[in-house]
Amino acid sequence: MIRTPVVANQFYPGDPRILRETLAELTPTSSKEKKKALAVVSPHAGYIYSGSVAGETFSQVEIPDTIIILGPNHSGRGARVAMMSQGEWQMPMGNINLNSELGDLLSHSTVIEQDHIAHSYEHSLEVQVPFLQYLKKEFTILPLVVSHIPYSDCLNAGKEIAAAISQYNKPVLMVASTDMTHYESRKSASHKDHLALEHIISLDPEGLYNTVVGQRISMCGIMPTTIALIAAIELGATKAELIRYTDSGETSGDTQQVVGYAGCVIS
Repeated sequence: MIRTPVVANQFYPGDPRILRETLAELTPTSSKEKKKALAVVSPHAGYIYSGSVAGETFSQVEIPDTIIILGPNHSGRGARVAMMSQGEWQMPMGNINLNSELGDLLSHSTVIEQDHIAHSYEHSLEVQVPFLQYLKKEFTILPLVVSHIPYSDCLNAGKEIAAAISQYNKPVLMVASTDMTHYESRKSASHKDHLALEHIISLDPEGLYNTVVGQRISMCGIMPTTIALIAAIELGATKAELIRYTDSGETSGDTQQVVGYAGCVIS
């Protein structure tokens, strides 16, 4: 199966030359040694709004040959936790093969199901791929789309992903795709988002989940972020850091109705 792009020329340039030039502007070069990360948290809005946060975050980590991308289900289609592990993704800068080997290791999951329907119109994973392609020539991905599920299912999914990565026995980077608070004032969004980010930084997935749900914080990728954080802890994570936080008002000038964006590295 070949999945074609659904938000090229909307969220990011569809022309490969222009896309590469855009990514060069959004992704800083650094002489610092890149971090060996277990997971990153990266936003998924249009590049004009959140691309600089994503670029800065990805530029700080080593990109391995295998990447699990977890994003929220915006369409409501398909399985609650939908994995697509057969075929390839067609992208402007070249096709990306899906990792069937790692997918097979998750085939007996109690939570994760094989389902391509949830991926057909979902943009939150797609927008991460060009940054990865800009920084790494060859890699495979295992994409997972996550609907609203209870913490117990996040816990099971995170542990199962960690077990699969351990059995896979090769470096894997997890990318949790999420925007933060949606359409509130900058003051309100920043306050709420930092309540959530504190739990990411302190490696507290249950606290993150309960805070976002309990405070009704409109962080769309709370489920994938919780799952990635659980899996990273299972794999030995000891540190998480906030790379950058901003909001859409930085681009639009409107600080009364913003969307928050954060980039984090978990290692």
